[in-house]
Amino acid sequence: VQLQASGGGLVQAGESMKLSCAVSGGRFSVNFMGYYRQAPGKQRELVASITADGTTNYADSVKGRFTIARDNAKSRLSLQMNSLKPEDTGRYHCNANGHDFGADQSFEGWGQGTQVTVSS
Repeated sequence: VQLQASGGGLVQAGESMKLSCAVSGGRFSVNFMGYYRQAPGKQRELVASITADGTTNYADSVKGRFTIARDNAKSRLSLQMNSLKPEDTGRYHCNANGHDFGADQSFEGWGQGTQVTVSS
């Protein structure tokens, strides 16, 4: 099972950006999906997550500005980021875990990471 991330780039403060992540590779079910962010000199933090039943969770710093969503039929994850701030700058990694029916085992995958830079 692989994760392919897309999106990212450079925006100005106050602007919006959308990140996407696609899960592929055989037959699988996905439980947890989320985006982590790592800023220079800081630990990686969970920005937003969503479970298979649609339960979402957000870091306090992004509540009200970011929206995470998943398309279970297409095994895709998205993160809509509005009102971006310079402190949102970092490398964003999508993450997913679930069950790989082909290998008959659980999996955890990471996207390649995309850089988001917000200028002031």
